[in-house]
Order: sequence, then structure tokens, then C-alpha cells
Amino acid sequence: MQFSFKTVLAGAMLVFSMAGRAAASPKILYVPLDNRPVCLEYTTDTAKAAGYPLTVPPEKDLSNHRNPGDNEALWAWLEQEAPHAEAAVIATDSLNYGGLVASRKHHHLEKYLKAKVQRLEKLKKDNPGLKIYAFSTIMRTPQQSIGKVEPGYYQEYGPKIFRFSQLQDKEDQDGALSYPEIQERQTLLAQIPNSVMQDWRTRRLMNFQTNKRLIRLCQNGTFHYFALGKDDDAPLSQTHMEARHLKYVGDGITENRFQILPGVDQVGLLLVTRAINEIRGEKPRVYPLFAPGAGGETIPLYSDERAEDSVRNQILASGSVETNHLKKADLVLAVNTPEDGVCLDSTANDNAPYASRANREFASELADLETQKPVALADISYANGADNGFMLAMTDAKALLGLTAYSGWNTADNSVGYALSQGILGKRIKPAERERLLKTRLLDDWIYQANVRYRISLGIDQHDFKLKYDLGKYYNRILSGTNRLFRQYVEDEPTLKGTHYTVEFPWNRMFEVDVRVK
Repeated sequence: MQFSFKTVLAGAMLVFSMAGRAAASPKILYVPLDNRPVCLEYTTDTAKAAGYPLTVPPEKDLSNHRNPGDNEALWAWLEQEAPHAEAAVIATDSLNYGGLVASRKHHHLEKYLKAKVQRLEKLKKDNPGLKIYAFSTIMRTPQQSIGKVEPGYYQEYGPKIFRFSQLQDKEDQDGALSYPEIQERQTLLAQIPNSVMQDWRTRRLMNFQTNKRLIRLCQNGTFHYFALGKDDDAPLSQTHMEARHLKYVGDGITENRFQILPGVDQVGLLLVTRAINEIRGEKPRVYPLFAPGAGGETIPLYSDERAEDSVRNQILASGSVETNHLKKADLVLAVNTPEDGVCLDSTANDNAPYASRANREFASELADLETQKPVALADISYANGADNGFMLAMTDAKALLGLTAYSGWNTADNSVGYALSQGILGKRIKPAERERLLKTRLLDDWIYQANVRYRISLGIDQHDFKLKYDLGKYYNRILSGTNRLFRQYVEDEPTLKGTHYTVEFPWNRMFEVDVRVK
């Protein structure tokens, strides 16, 4: 049989074309909650390092520290990209309200929000092959709030609203309040202006009804998987009560398709990890390991469930399975909890760089485990930053750079989800990239959140505490002081000494930094 040169060339080109397609990663769309580093940059950076670059909307259309996102532009982008994608991880708050902060401050009518939910249903009908991994938030009920992330009245009336919601939740659960509690509720209602209470209740009702409709989209197959995140929760609160009622709405949907999770900011990366696991047909086995003492029984700050329940739920959400057999595990998820089970903020005086016996014992155990299995560490002993005593013990045990992943930022549930996700994806990440991601978290969660931020804040509090929430014209001065302290800490830490990095305040406030390790 005769073959022409053109035939051979065409065949060769077809082979190369098929090889190229096989090597290319499936297209995963990602609509984050907003443009904070934990939601956008750190998440996309992790996925890219694991070999799955995400396709994201233009950053100008996402919510930032000044303005809500342009949800119509986000919709146009999503509808344009959907036909070419295999999976989409979607923060529905961005599509419905314009972002997380906007979900707490919007004035949309129910008709408007109902149309947005229907648009999601149409997105799936127009793209039947697209797997949609969606997540929404159950509106938080903070004890107090400063800094324009809640309606303006919350700074004055927030504590009273929170207490009122606690009494409402208790009555809803127990069926009745004591006479003093009834009196207290009446006093609170008299102290909170009617206009404030009406605004708060109306918005919560709009968001609650929207979440009910989203759950029904999961029931009818629009979503491949749907998660509701409990934002900054407490064992008694409006958030806790709404979560309970939304769980009833979702009765009958298996946990493999619908979950109510603690925390919100980590859920984007968690569902990206799930999408990658399912694309690869993998179900990693995760072995949870808690520090000595209260361990998994700990109920952290800003959460309404035990640490062991949070770990179990987030392992399932990531598309993984929990195992009690260390030898069978693909990953050890180590969780540093306070020995007495009492969690404090990282700015507490207790968070000093002195290692306890329990710290040293757990650090030694992890150093040994690292020689056998990949270990991801969720450091949740303190909220909003690392446990300095435990980090000293880990440094002394030379165990920090042996970790596959580390997280100790914001709430305990945020840290669990981030450490778990980066730990699961760690096997797909080259060692140098894995170390870069690890050092990014160490610089952010340990050096900045637990140390530098506290010291800078002390100086700001003497001047004007509100500056922490809006740096304004003092941005460069505060950044200069931050960099000076960073250099001192990094120079003193053997694990981080010599690391090249940059630091910025992307939301013009002290709480977030954007750390980039070069």
C-alpha cells in the first residue's frame, strides 16, 4: 500500500494534536466571592501549581474593598465561557448580590433575586455537560462589626442585634424562654430602632429565601454539588437558627451532593479541590490527627460545631474520604487545638512564643509522621493567626518545612479547609512550588497575623483604632512599619530566613495582607 508524504504528515499532526489534548487540563471556571487573596489569588495559585489553571472572570468585575462586584458582567462572562468548560465552581453570592460584603448590605427585591436563581437553572439547561459546584453563604451574625462590611448601624447596634438573635435561636430550639429572657428580649427591641430591625430582618429573609431556592436547584439536578457556608457562626445565633431550618429544606439530598459547612472563605478552594478530585476519578483518604487534650471536642471561636465535625464535613466536601487507618491514608490532616479546648484570638497575651509540654509532644509526633506520610497542618488553637508556642515547638523539631501544607488564618474552619485542600493537591505540586505555597502561609498566618498585625495595631490604637479598618492616607506609613517588622521576624526564624517576598494591603485594612513569595 502506498502512502503519500501528505498522508504521513497529516497522521503525524493528528497524533501530536491528540497528545496535546490529552496533556491539557480540563477547563475549570471559577467565580470567587470577591478579590481578596484567600478567595482569588491564593486559590488560583494553588490550583495552577497542581496543574489545573482556573479560568476566572476579569478582576475588575469582582467585589473589592470599595465596591460590590458587577454581577451582570460576571453573568455575561460565565454564560460565554460555560459552553467550553467541564466544571464551574461558583460563588452564587457574587452572581446574586455582587459579593460577600454586598450580600450583607444589598437592597435587592425578592423578584430580582428569584430571577438570578432561575438564570442558574437556565445555565445548566443550556450546558448539560457542565458540572456546577456552587456555594452560597448563610448571612453571618457577628457580635460586633466595624469597617463598612455591614450596614452602618451595625457598629452601634450590632451587639444588641446579636444578643436578640441568640434569644430567638434559643426559643426556636427549646420552645420557650424564661421570664427574665423574655424581659431581656423586650428591652432589646425597645433599644433597637424599628427601622434598623426592619432592615436587618428584611435582608436576612431575602437571603434565606434565596438559599432555599438554591437548595431546590440542587434537588432538581442543576448543581452537581452545592454547599452552604455558615459565615462567622456561634452556637446560639441567627446564623445557627437559619442553618437548622435550611437543613430541613435539604432533607433527602445525600451529603455527596449537598452540605452545610462551617466557614465560607475556604469553600472556593475546597470545591476546586473536589472538582479536580472528581475529574481525576480519585477519592483521597485523609487521616485526622488532633493535638493532645480536648482535641476534636474543641468548639472554636466563630463556629457552632466541634472541630472533629468540621474536619469530617470538609473532608467530605473536598471529594475525599476519612480513614481511621494511618497506613491506608494518602494524607494526614493534623489539627493543633488548645489543650484545654478554650480558643482565644491570636492577639491574646496567652499567645506567647513559649512551647508547652503538649506543644512539644505534638510537634515531635508530626516530625516523625512526616517521614512516613504527607502531613497538612491546620493550626486552630487561636483564631486569626498561628499558635506561637506551637510554632516554636515545630521549629525546634525541624518539622515546618517537612509539612505538605499549613494554615492558621482567620477562623478555625477556614484554616481546616485550606490546609486540607492544599494538602490533598500537594502530591500534584512540584517540591519547589509546594515550599513556596507553604512559606506564603507561614508568612501570612504566623508572621503577620499572629505577630506583626498585633504590634502594628497597638500603635494604631493609640492614635485612632478605626485606622485598622481603613488605612487611608497612612497606607504607606503603616506598610513601611509592617515591612520593617516582617524583616525582623523573618531574619530570626531559621525556617524563613533568606525568603524573598512582598507584602501589600489589598483591601486597605489591617486584616488582610497579600503575601507573595518569590
